[in-house]
Amino acid sequence: MAEKTKKSEPKLVLEREYIVPLRREWLKVGKHKRANRAVKALKKFLARHMKVYDRDLRKIKIDIILNNELRFRGMRKPLAKVHVKAKKFDDGNVRVELVKI
Repeated sequence: MAEKTKKSEPKLVLEREYIVPLRREWLKVGKHKRANRAVKALKKFLARHMKVYDRDLRKIKIDIILNNELRFRGMRKPLAKVHVKAKKFDDGNVRVELVKI
């Protein structure tokens, strides 16, 4: 019989918690683009602090709960800062989750 090849899950390399300031970044754009800029600022912050190769923002994956929390008050008034947990895996990807307090 042919054996199925299993994809091994990537191993956890680094796990950290951050309180990410977002206000200074989203104040630089118009009101109707603020939530988009907050997401981009979060990704830039994590690319720098989690040492992502070439600071590639496509390697950072934001959890759906965190994304919904950032956009909860609408596009015009996103969160000013957010408490997140970032996990870096050996394949270079970073997953970001919201920390429940």
